[in-house]
Amino acid sequence: MRYHALALDLDGTTLTSAHTIMPAVKEAIMRIKEQATVMLVTGRHHTAAHPYHHELGLTTPIICCNGTYVYDYDRRAVLAENAIPHELAQRFIALAREHRLNLVMYVTDRMVYSAHQPVRYVAALQQWASGFAPPIQPQVASVDSFEEELANSSHVWKFVAEGEITAIQAFSHHPWVREHFSGEQSWANRVDFARRGNSKGARLQDYLDQQGISPARLVAIGDNHNDTSMLCLAGMGIAMANAEQEVKQMANRVTCESNDEGGILEVLNRYFPI
Repeated sequence: MRYHALALDLDGTTLTSAHTIMPAVKEAIMRIKEQATVMLVTGRHHTAAHPYHHELGLTTPIICCNGTYVYDYDRRAVLAENAIPHELAQRFIALAREHRLNLVMYVTDRMVYSAHQPVRYVAALQQWASGFAPPIQPQVASVDSFEEELANSSHVWKFVAEGEITAIQAFSHHPWVREHFSGEQSWANRVDFARRGNSKGARLQDYLDQQGISPARLVAIGDNHNDTSMLCLAGMGIAMANAEQEVKQMANRVTCESNDEGGILEVLNRYFPI
């Protein structure tokens, strides 16, 4: 079968653990984009994915924050979204504070953290972002008040919550949080929270419908639980060798090698031959 579209997760899939794209993988993707629709589908904020979208020379929109919104870099516009309502964001911030959690809030065009209670990984995040120059530099900033930032932001895409493991677990299992948010654990003491109902697969389905592309003609590649919806959607859903077993079981096939070994290269060349 000839495939017409390729959906790629970033972290753990297209990127190595050093957050780079291997030269051979880059070459293959740039070749494929001349014959098929190539989309990045990520849990990242669009400013944090911009360097890779630019490096690959893509012109397609990107699906961000696990399906929360679709962003067009050329038009600097949000094409579709299901953001967190401000009233829910306010309650989330207050409840996180009660649980002594530190937050990163993903708003319209940047990621913000508390100047008074920064997350532990913020230094590494800022160092990484400083390695890029405008206009593709990821936007990370400290704020004195999440509530003030919220009042001045048109969209809230997601939250990253960090704290003691027991506090994170208690917060994640809070009935109100479970009702309104879906959580994705990104570290032992860190969970990403987006509005419940969003998924990579649902957002990707909408985009394919708009483009007149059948999901049967889609190859989707990912490594994490937030990728399973698009792996199940695709005619060919591929899990990385470094994925957890539950993710692998949802895929049509698994790569032979991990993301640090260029695992996607073999399947890219197989399903999108020269």
